[in-house]
Amino acid sequence: MPLDSFCLSGIIRELQDAVGLRIEKVQQPARDQVVLSLRGGRRLLLCAGASQARIHLTGLSRENPASPPMFCMLLRKHLGGGRIAAIEQPGQERAAIVTVDMVDELGEPGQRKLILECMGRRSNLILTDGEDRIIDCLRRIDLEMSEARQVLPGLYYHLPPAQEKLDPLTIDEAALRESLSAASQEICADQFLLDHFWGLSPLVCREIAYRGCGAVDARLDNTRCRDGLIRAFLSWQDTVKENHFTSYLLTKDGHPADFSYLPIEQYGDVMAGTAWDNFSTMLDTFYETREQQERVRQKGQDLLRTASNARDRLRRKLALQEKEYAQTLERDRLRISGELITANLYRMERGQRSLLAQNYYEEDCPEVEIPLDPLLTPQQNAARYFRQYNKAKTAEVCLSQQMEIARKERDWLESVMDELSRAETEQDFNDIRQELQEAGYGRKTSGGKKEPRRGKARPRSFRSSEGLRILVGRSNTQNDQLTREAFKSDYWFHTQRIHGSHVILCTEGREPDSRSLQEAAMLAAWFSQGRDSGQVAVDYTQIRHVRKPSGARPGMVIYDNYQTAYVTPLESIVKELSES
Repeated sequence: MPLDSFCLSGIIRELQDAVGLRIEKVQQPARDQVVLSLRGGRRLLLCAGASQARIHLTGLSRENPASPPMFCMLLRKHLGGGRIAAIEQPGQERAAIVTVDMVDELGEPGQRKLILECMGRRSNLILTDGEDRIIDCLRRIDLEMSEARQVLPGLYYHLPPAQEKLDPLTIDEAALRESLSAASQEICADQFLLDHFWGLSPLVCREIAYRGCGAVDARLDNTRCRDGLIRAFLSWQDTVKENHFTSYLLTKDGHPADFSYLPIEQYGDVMAGTAWDNFSTMLDTFYETREQQERVRQKGQDLLRTASNARDRLRRKLALQEKEYAQTLERDRLRISGELITANLYRMERGQRSLLAQNYYEEDCPEVEIPLDPLLTPQQNAARYFRQYNKAKTAEVCLSQQMEIARKERDWLESVMDELSRAETEQDFNDIRQELQEAGYGRKTSGGKKEPRRGKARPRSFRSSEGLRILVGRSNTQNDQLTREAFKSDYWFHTQRIHGSHVILCTEGREPDSRSLQEAAMLAAWFSQGRDSGQVAVDYTQIRHVRKPSGARPGMVIYDNYQTAYVTPLESIVKELSES
């Protein structure tokens, strides 16, 4: 659900513990995200993403760009070293105001306000001075973009225009009953709430309708439904007025699907609901996967397009080659035609367009009609069929070799696309881009301009329950490096017949225990295309049995003397084993 005003109220109440803390760092890991690092190790996240707008304390580490954006530099100038004086919500608006006491460059005390507007695609992050004059904002809105409200440096900040709807917290039972009586009897209960009251999300409107009328799509065409809706609405009203907020996460098939500030019952057994201790950890969990997908979409879009276009071209090429290969397998017909012409030369004359002859290569010697070129002699027609036969025989060998090369190239490109789906940091994308460029895909930097030097990305690091280190490659190039640098006695893991990362279990020269082997296999299943499957087949063997064929693409190896484990990947265990 989008963060509605009442859910935001519950979050703001939790954030009061951050009031009084000093801002030690200001970072902008993504275009629409700002992280304020506070004294005591806390980090306050303000996100103005169209579908992810929110504010909360975060425990997730985010990689920052090599060069901070201009907006980040501005925030550092005005907020760095300041102390949070207040975190509040203006009225019941979907906005949060972080007031910071600071000292300017002349040593004069002052105040700055960092205002987060959580309003869908119109979400914004605005910095104002002590007089509420806008210093700058994440998204500038001029007159051409909106006649009703401009957000530009130098203008005074004003809240968005209020909606012409009722206040759900001040309406009493009599006024609510009167509104219901005036409403159309054909309208659904949840739609009535959404149309008449501000601050309510569609999810909460459906929940109130479900609790009052027994169904999310119930209509206001009977007294029982209207009375039930009034009772459910007043109960919701008491919950919000008394600040009885519950951070509640909905999951479907084990994946976060929605969240709210009160328990949700409308989905029954379709979704599982869990109450969390606080909003911050719940929102971290909810948005973790979505942020990764967004990073892939933003940073890896060009790489994904390059890899998918190349893979699609290979698929079309393979389809044509397979068609030609199937034709070469029918070449015996050409040889037989040549031999039948040779056997019937005495019956033929130049200029014939076809030859009707008995095929003595089949039982009962059926008659077959053989097309001829009338411009050629009978001997030349026979020679033509023999040439076509030999050409098809040679083509079979060449095509089989080319198809094998194309299949390996296609598999490698699909492994690159699988890498992109799991890429997390900017360095991951840089490594994959370099891998594609070295393989001849994508354009390298031109004009003699050197790319900024970056450190190598470290492999994902885990520790088994018995204390053995487990390394997981982030890219095909890193997969090769891990396999090459591992000791011969270490164990290598990879999912069977599907793309995934290479996983190395460092044995430290001793025989690993069964639990460590099982955990390493589960990590191989988690960091693969089989992440959402059950009972994933994972092959494992010692490094001494893993070899890289000459000329093979990065990440491509062959292995023998292996065993197979069947595991179900679980995110909870992955997090327990992680060293990061």
